[in-house]
Amino acid sequence: MFIIRKSLDRGHFDYGWLSTYHTFSFSAYYDPKHVSFRSLRVINEDIVVPNEGFDTHPHKDMEIITYIIDGELTHTDSTGTASKIRRGDVQVMTAGTGVEHSEYNRSSKPVHLLQVWITPEKNGLKPSYAEKNFPEKLRKNSLYLIVSDDGASLKINQDVKVYSSILEKDHRLSYNIQSGRGAWIQVISGELHVQDMILVKGDGVSIEDESHIGLLAKEKSEFLLFDLG
Repeated sequence: MFIIRKSLDRGHFDYGWLSTYHTFSFSAYYDPKHVSFRSLRVINEDIVVPNEGFDTHPHKDMEIITYIIDGELTHTDSTGTASKIRRGDVQVMTAGTGVEHSEYNRSSKPVHLLQVWITPEKNGLKPSYAEKNFPEKLRKNSLYLIVSDDGASLKINQDVKVYSSILEKDHRLSYNIQSGRGAWIQVISGELHVQDMILVKGDGVSIEDESHIGLLAKEKSEFLLFDLG
């Protein structure tokens, strides 16, 4: 079963300094039909103008993934981490028993990112932070593992694998889903055909009770694929 979540149907708020789109219910946006998908709790697409950002705020018992689409984001947190992440960089943070962090755009152009929250396998974990750069050449015309629970890439504490892909026009890929698992595809740019469905920038699709996904880029397309237990 494939269910499309169209970009234009997402929650959207424009605060001047921040334009944000919510795939799932978040903060002031609530849609009882779109609260989460399996352990995938949040996919927010954020654009932050220069010299603005998120002041220090707390998180607890959540696995948080930040995926930079364009620009630069400065991150600081209560684990002692201070870092700048850019296009191609991915950061993961286990909020666990509690962490405070801030995220600012200290550059001269907007920063465009996805922030993803995944519910952890258990609460009360020790807070941690990690980041890694994934060059486009690794993700080109492939499904490249960027986050997983087994330490094969950036590690999170949940039975989830996250793949990043940048497909050139007319390139095809396929993905097999193990029995009992589900998948979510989030399109970042381009036009991606998933089976016989057409997805464009900002669209997502949930997939359950299927064993195979066929993917075709009708123009250069970037997307994430979540394989969820």
